[in-house]
Amino acid sequence: MSPVSTTQSIGSFVVERPSRSKVFERFGLDYCCGGHLSLEEACAKSGVEPAGVLRALSESDAASPTDDPAPWSQDLAALADHIEATHHAYLHEELPRMRGLVEKVAKAHGETDPRLIQLNQVFQRFQEEMELHMVKEEQILFPLVRRMAQGESAAFFHCGSVRGPVSVMRHEHDAHAVNLGLIKELTENFAVPDYACNTYRAMLDALQELEQDLHRHIHKENNILFPGAEALEG
Repeated sequence: MSPVSTTQSIGSFVVERPSRSKVFERFGLDYCCGGHLSLEEACAKSGVEPAGVLRALSESDAASPTDDPAPWSQDLAALADHIEATHHAYLHEELPRMRGLVEKVAKAHGETDPRLIQLNQVFQRFQEEMELHMVKEEQILFPLVRRMAQGESAAFFHCGSVRGPVSVMRHEHDAHAVNLGLIKELTENFAVPDYACNTYRAMLDALQELEQDLHRHIHKENNILFPGAEALEG
């Protein structure tokens, strides 16, 4: 494996070694929607010193010497199956539960903290957009990728090229990231207030888990599946 460099795209770091995602999470660097940026560009955007990130990456690599890319990283059909079976399944199950928690907390505490009313609105928008996004992937993009992996051309599909739906999905990922950013801001980085009841705590825990899972989810699509599909078509 080549040595790490600040000119390397931040997404490719995690493609090479998935455990590196923990380093980027710690420094607040976006390796999913911002995965196309070089490490140098990502650090400048977030006000982080690249040398510190490089040291942390080296330490992470030394601690996980056998951390290789997952088997599906070279198999686009298997990757599409993996995303549906893990990340989509998680969202299908958890989004309705989280919606209930957010609504309950907004009703109980919204009068004293209006941010919770806004949080409820943002989460409702996020859920609706994410559920529609998954339908598009499961019914259009993923079947197309699977057929292409078997040697068929995207021209046989109504979209004509895989680049069309991929472009739409990337754009929607950016919108999801904006909503997640608002959720994080409205909860003060998922901080638990002194008055928080058990439902409030459960909501914050669920929202933080959602953020972490969506980072991994979008990374696998933006940095592995989409470029792989475009390359396969090319």
